[in-house]
Amino acid sequence: MHKILTIVGARPQFIKAAAISHAIKNFYPSEITEDILHTGQHYDDAMSGQFFTELNIPQPRYNLGVGSGSHGAQTAAMLKGTEEVLLSEHYDGVLVYGDTNSTLAGALAAAKLQLPVYHVEAGLRSFNRAMPEELNRVLTDHASSLLFAPTQTAVQNLRNEGIADGKIVFSGDVMLDNVHYYSPVALKKTKLKIQDSRFLLATVHRDFNTDNPERLKHILSALNNIGSQYNIPVLMPLHPRTRKAIDSLGGMETCRHIVPTEPLSYLETLHALQKAELVLTDSGGLQKEAYFCGRPCVILRPETEWKEIVACGAAALADAVPERIVEAAKLLWNTTPTAPTQFGDGHAAEKIIKIILT
Repeated sequence: MHKILTIVGARPQFIKAAAISHAIKNFYPSEITEDILHTGQHYDDAMSGQFFTELNIPQPRYNLGVGSGSHGAQTAAMLKGTEEVLLSEHYDGVLVYGDTNSTLAGALAAAKLQLPVYHVEAGLRSFNRAMPEELNRVLTDHASSLLFAPTQTAVQNLRNEGIADGKIVFSGDVMLDNVHYYSPVALKKTKLKIQDSRFLLATVHRDFNTDNPERLKHILSALNNIGSQYNIPVLMPLHPRTRKAIDSLGGMETCRHIVPTEPLSYLETLHALQKAELVLTDSGGLQKEAYFCGRPCVILRPETEWKEIVACGAAALADAVPERIVEAAKLLWNTTPTAPTQFGDGHAAEKIIKIILT
């Protein structure tokens, strides 16, 4: 029996881990067992606990309870706690996801103990080293034993950095697996009252937007302007950091076309994506999920690691420039993106487990 430790800490990782957990349960229950370690990077129920219940994945066996903090302090605490767990019992390998501090800490802890590291969503590059996530991606990829790339662009990025072909696997994207798996139930289980409503969906959570008052004001102004021009509400789930930043600006009293909400669960987000007319976001995951759900997306960043969706015309880069955001929304409105074949066939998680067991 192959025993792995799955390391998660943030909302996007819980969702990616769900695809892997389902693949283990449905296809390889007698060949592989999984323990889950939650670093505690996201720790309130809206950003963490509800996802395990909603997505029907095992509760974490370990929770480090690290919480928030500076990048260095947070990563150090995760590294220490993960190492202690790995030394406490035998594992055949460690699964890490994406690009958070939890990802890097898990990869480093395992690699230093000579344990295989399996990186799901490897090879993404924004080529912006000012992003902490970019450093986490690069370092994790170079510490990993098997790199599961969601696209051929990601495969090429890894080759360009000198990583051996024998370590690189084009797996497709586990998030596409999830869209296929959960879409039928999203409409039934969501509590959002948007069934017959017209709305846009917007999220802002990257620190370079939330921690920069001018950028945040420009984004809010553009979102409100779009809502006003098209007479349509802009549904905006607020990350705790975003809510705090907006409050420091005096709130959103002048942004009457923006409708703030608490963070959405995954199924609520999927429901909202299926119904929204347009998505505006600085989230790497949400811009891609919008594409999977056939929705155009305005990207509130200067670059994206998901270059495929921009290249095919399903998304546009607008950064935090109000005129560009408004123009991109106008350009993309009523666009219907093509099927996301470049992200695999929707069976990435099954392929990943099969290769780990080979």
